Amino acid sequence: MSASATVRVQSAEAIAAQAAHTAPFVQWPEATTVFAERAMRLRQLAKDHPMADFLNFAAQMAQAQQGLLQSFAAVPLPDAAALDKAALAGLPPLGVATWQRDPAWRTALRQLVQSLQAQSGGTAALQQTLAQLAEADDDTLERQADALLLGEMHRVNMAWSSLVAAALQVYWTHLLVALPKALGLGANQSVIGRVDDLTRCPCCGSLPVTSLTQTVGHLPGQRYLHCSLCNLQWHMVRSRCTHCLSTRDISFQSLAHQDADEAEAARAAVQAETCGDCGHYLKIIHKDLDAFVEPVADDLASLTLDLLVAEAGLQRHGVNLWLLFGESDEPEPPPEPLAAPPKPGAH
Repeated sequence: MSASATVRVQSAEAIAAQAAHTAPFVQWPEATTVFAERAMRLRQLAKDHPMADFLNFAAQMAQAQQGLLQSFAAVPLPDAAALDKAALAGLPPLGVATWQRDPAWRTALRQLVQSLQAQSGGTAALQQTLAQLAEADDDTLERQADALLLGEMHRVNMAWSSLVAAALQVYWTHLLVALPKALGLGANQSVIGRVDDLTRCPCCGSLPVTSLTQTVGHLPGQRYLHCSLCNLQWHMVRSRCTHCLSTRDISFQSLAHQDADEAEAARAAVQAETCGDCGHYLKIIHKDLDAFVEPVADDLASLTLDLLVAEAGLQRHGVNLWLLFGESDEPEPPPEPLAAPPKPGAH
């Protein structure tokens, strides 16, 4: 059951005046823990959850991702001139549609498959999917990566999608965290600036998976969008729709009990921030209310909230690359690794 709440926030002008020059524009992923923390949260959320099998499988993937990131080989990176060129054009420097992927991502995918194959358990369908991915040739994998990154769901093999996405996440996260050092800068020193499209990641141009509020320095409640691919977070004031940037008709829904009052619903750690102007929504996750929340994990575990807002005709602005939906044109796709959750609506 659900409860809706209108959360009182400052005006767009007041929030911008308070935060624009104080909160850093981007928050960088911590290379030593980013996927490990996701795995830990997924295992925590899996306990007594209706999607426990799926969440535990996702935890295995995330744990394997951490190991892959820690040992990722050196790959080509954009130089200072390329960064300047992208900045002048208002484009992300590692855009999924323009950056030439290094074959190292395919190596990461095959290592991920081997790691999962070596672990005990898993359904026969999962083992078959892993075997087919292990045998897939380079061209097939590159076509799948293109389709997934460009959002061409009819070309995506849904049985493979979460695994292909996991390898691509490791690759792009490695590109991001390796960039400052390659330019002779300090760790996480900002080399990523604002781009023309504020609703997409300023590093790779991907959609966010959720937004996240957290305390930054001495500033509580700062809202950042979390990239679904490279794990960068970029700042956006809380009074704006993450799809159309409107500030007029923003409201929130949560999975609070049906008898919850408005104040209790407003305190839910995971909410859907909806826009009456464009009919889109994105989940907003409050780290100040639950210190253990993690954007990808809590998004997966709150699929029921997507179902709720989809019933109202709202479309999701962001995407979780581990839970894609669409009609595949791939001939005779292999079985899915696990039973698919119900479709929440268009993404």
